[in-house]
Amino acid sequence: MKKATQVIHTGVEPEKHTGASSVPIFMASTFHQKDIDEIPPYEYSRSGNPTREAVEISLATLEGGTRGFALASGMAAMTTAMALFGAGDHVIASRDIYGGTYRLLSKVWPHFGVETTFVDATDVEAIAKAARPNTKGLILESPSNPTMAITDIAGAVALAKERKWRTIIDNTFMTPYLQQPLNLGVDVVVHSATKFLGGHSDLVAGAIVVKDEKLGKAISFYQNAFGAILSPHDSWLLLRGLKTLAVRMEASQKGAEIVARYLEGHKQIEQVYYPGLESHKGYELQQKQAAGPGAVLSFDLGSRERVKQFLSQVKLPLVAVSLGGVESILSYPTTMSHGAMEPEERIKRGIGPGLLRLSVGLEDPQDLIDDLEQALQRLDR
Repeated sequence: MKKATQVIHTGVEPEKHTGASSVPIFMASTFHQKDIDEIPPYEYSRSGNPTREAVEISLATLEGGTRGFALASGMAAMTTAMALFGAGDHVIASRDIYGGTYRLLSKVWPHFGVETTFVDATDVEAIAKAARPNTKGLILESPSNPTMAITDIAGAVALAKERKWRTIIDNTFMTPYLQQPLNLGVDVVVHSATKFLGGHSDLVAGAIVVKDEKLGKAISFYQNAFGAILSPHDSWLLLRGLKTLAVRMEASQKGAEIVARYLEGHKQIEQVYYPGLESHKGYELQQKQAAGPGAVLSFDLGSRERVKQFLSQVKLPLVAVSLGGVESILSYPTTMSHGAMEPEERIKRGIGPGLLRLSVGLEDPQDLIDDLEQALQRLDR
């Protein structure tokens, strides 16, 4: 099936017992066991819940994997994936990465004996040079957050396989509709399902998908052991969101391309970061490894003062943490997505005080442009 069909028909509906068009919300913490000598399919909702199982099947189907896992947040998903590494291990990670992942790798996981080296993952040679005898994993994000750097996923994975490293990628910006890293050889795909997968800014969720059955058993064990699972109600909301993933991504991506081209030619903008622009360094690679550039872009206004002026004037976008909703969302990485990153580290990564990230929603692109224009016209030069 084509992706637009697959997001609707993932194999979990109609519901097998009643024929309901929507999977019921099974608000149960525990389940009756008829025979204590047999392990039932459901015994306790931390270990398994029918509603959560339905969304996990959907996630696996869409990402081209064999096992999917729904967790309490994107960071719960990344933390669970990181349990594949232990004391004494070293991992290499994209220098351009979500601030929460940076915090996890630089400030939390070292307490458990796992060290991380951050490199420019757009340079496969830089990844190779960072290797140590105890390197066990490679953590990627492409496009990166928020500078939209594009990593050669297949090239990085080929290096990792040669060295027998485990590979993990954050696929939040692209979703399985636009990019399927498992088909490029990645071992573990992670999502903040709060974003485009949910799509309505009404839940917090995370997802993991793997193709290897043995790896799936390991993740299942850690999911149950950590207990950071998605609730039945939020699982239902995520299922609901997935149904419109294709039409939302198509519309938002189309709008993002229009807005990015408008911003690229604007005299008030110092730089635009969007892999759908021919001027973007990763433009050709993105076309090769993904079905589109996505619906997120960043642009630089030059200073914090100009950012504050601009944000006080815009009317349509929500000024907030997060992305991927039906509404456009403007974020200020310095204090929001990358607030956990030290100022000097942000600057090294090109996250300056004038940078804004825009997740384009489902508004008419011209309305967005008109709103951005009136705000830009009010800026001091």
